[in-house]
Amino acid sequence: MKILFKNLQKNNRQRLTLFIFFISLCSIYGQEKQQDSTKVEKLDEVLVKAVRVNAKSPITHSNVTKKQIAKRNLGQDIPVLLNFLPSVVTTTDAGAGVGYTGIRVRGVSAQSTNITINGIPYNDAESLGTFWVNLGDFASSVESLQLQRGVGTSTNGSGAFGASINVLTDAVSKDASGEISNSFGSYNTRKHTAKFSTGLMNDHFEIAGRLSNIASDGYVDRASSDLKSYFLQGSYVDNNTLIKAITFGGKEVTYQSWNGLEDLDKLENDRTYNTAGEYEDDDGNTQFYDNEVDNYNQDHYQLHWNQRYNNNWSTTLGLNYTYGRGYFEQYKEDEDFNDYNFEDITIGGETINTTDLIRRRWLDNDFYVFNVNANYKDNNLNLIFGGSYSHYDGDHFGEVIWAEFASQSEIRDRYYNGNSKKNDLSIFSKANYRLNDKVSLYGDLQVRNVTYKTTGTTSDIVEFTVDKDFTFFNPKAGITYDLNSDNSLYFSYARANREPNRTDFESNPNIESEQLNDFELGWRHKKGNFAFNANAYYMLYNEQLVLSGQLDDVGNPIRTNSGKSYRLGIELEAIIPVTSKLTLQPNMTISTNKNKETIIPFDGELQNLGKTDISFSPNLVAANAIVFQPIRDFQIALLSKYVGEQFMSNTEAKSSKLDSYFINDFNLSYTLNTKSIFDSIVFTGLVNNMFNVKYISNGYYYTYDDTWSNPGTISTIEGAGFYPQATTNFLLGMTFKF
Repeated sequence: MKILFKNLQKNNRQRLTLFIFFISLCSIYGQEKQQDSTKVEKLDEVLVKAVRVNAKSPITHSNVTKKQIAKRNLGQDIPVLLNFLPSVVTTTDAGAGVGYTGIRVRGVSAQSTNITINGIPYNDAESLGTFWVNLGDFASSVESLQLQRGVGTSTNGSGAFGASINVLTDAVSKDASGEISNSFGSYNTRKHTAKFSTGLMNDHFEIAGRLSNIASDGYVDRASSDLKSYFLQGSYVDNNTLIKAITFGGKEVTYQSWNGLEDLDKLENDRTYNTAGEYEDDDGNTQFYDNEVDNYNQDHYQLHWNQRYNNNWSTTLGLNYTYGRGYFEQYKEDEDFNDYNFEDITIGGETINTTDLIRRRWLDNDFYVFNVNANYKDNNLNLIFGGSYSHYDGDHFGEVIWAEFASQSEIRDRYYNGNSKKNDLSIFSKANYRLNDKVSLYGDLQVRNVTYKTTGTTSDIVEFTVDKDFTFFNPKAGITYDLNSDNSLYFSYARANREPNRTDFESNPNIESEQLNDFELGWRHKKGNFAFNANAYYMLYNEQLVLSGQLDDVGNPIRTNSGKSYRLGIELEAIIPVTSKLTLQPNMTISTNKNKETIIPFDGELQNLGKTDISFSPNLVAANAIVFQPIRDFQIALLSKYVGEQFMSNTEAKSSKLDSYFINDFNLSYTLNTKSIFDSIVFTGLVNNMFNVKYISNGYYYTYDDTWSNPGTISTIEGAGFYPQATTNFLLGMTFKF
């Protein structure tokens, strides 16, 4: 807390002036008229009100409910459960949706997707990525989530450059309940979950919790996962107060599978082959180290206090502490002593300076967050203002836990050691104003200040120092026009700025922050059970940090500034009730994603490639759900997904191309209502990739210069690796509710 208050005092006068300036500007904006301004809001939803938008906001978004998640929640990670939303492409290292998974929205990487849990930032402060593997089965504790595409509304933590996902955890339950859920499937995948709620005791107090274990052998060889997690909350609630103390976390042990496959013959004939842990024994036989694993623990502690004072005013306070620690372990052959600060040794007159060894690279970090906001609303105006402060303190270090020749090293010696500190302070004011029965105005102003400092050495035993200070101003504005009760139009403009991450600074000390101007124009139509949304977007970037296609030595994607670039597209989605029992839910995104000018060194010369496709940005992404519900408690669905071809590089290199793919999943859910011990038994089934398509959803691309094969000339060599996804596989589950 000393660190928190010390940092809050810095430049306090300047930031207070800016804060007052924001509020005065935003007071001219507003929100649609409430049907009943005295209507009691669900206090749980206030936890995420500051980072979410409503149906009338000029922000492109999708909402996913607890009920929708439950139909497919059989152990796969949250990104996989969101796969069929508009503009979403997902991937998984192990191939089957358990373990390390990733999500891209509108072609933008996970590092540019802002994630909050109950309004608390979840993105890793340094990498800016999101590691759902650390929260196995978290979907079982989600009340709802909202995916905003584009810049979206102002949020806490790192800025959203392609999307933001705000998660609300389980709401307070009035009634006592229990739940036991088990599922089993291909690749020895299984999930075991137990949940409970005491219901409201004395009309005010509730305790609820969950324990889960997910395990899988993975589609890829040895790509196993063992994910243990928990969720526990204690709540106090009355008519105007909600206080929640929440703790959740998990421990994951996953066998590494981030190498992918570079051997095209194996990709065709042995696509589950995993090179991680591979080595040769003394007889020249190929072996695999049995503990080539990622081992990480993460625990979160949150305290939320929502207070409503009257029909107009309410406040929200959120506190968070996250403790993360763990390592990944590797067997390495013929490593140079110099790379580990070992001294040469002499045995029998022979100098030895290489060794086989086992190393661990560690992360040990603490993350503190303080959120506060206030909400004023009347019949025409809904104003929210507040701020967020976070402090991150993380250690990076490496240990050699075994070596054939250990030189002078001793147990627990650190061959590299570094520390990073990051402070993030943002203040915002946002409002909706109902101008009349037809027009609503939206305004959103945010100032964000980020300081990032590193000291020590990297895993390459190179001094690594960063001392950066960024201040960003992010304005947003929009208008919604109701044509009639069934149709509305909206337009919005939003600016976002975003700092580089740790890997960016390691690969290029002169890397620049990126800026985005996002224009969104949409039409929403809803009549009865039929709904149709159309949205056109133009995302204009300056120095966008695009994926280069390359990975560093720990599997982190390397990014590079791209100068001027843009994403231009249209998103279409609909809910079409064909009959009272049959519904179609299609969506499609058509886009063009371009770097305006790409200049690269190739074969020793600079080459101007002109306008090129942005990496990992397919021009067509489409999905559909055919949902048939013959009776109330029985539903079957055919889920289809098409992803067009894309390049893993920004040079449109042929060797970096990922082919298009079209996959189909089959999902069923049946609820048996009983009158015995259980209230109901829910049977769930999922067949993934039912037509056995051999597809690849992700990979990497790299180049290097060959200066030795033909002395005096430089030849650029290209290479690529691919992550094969699972062929036909299934999951079956049964949930007992009581």
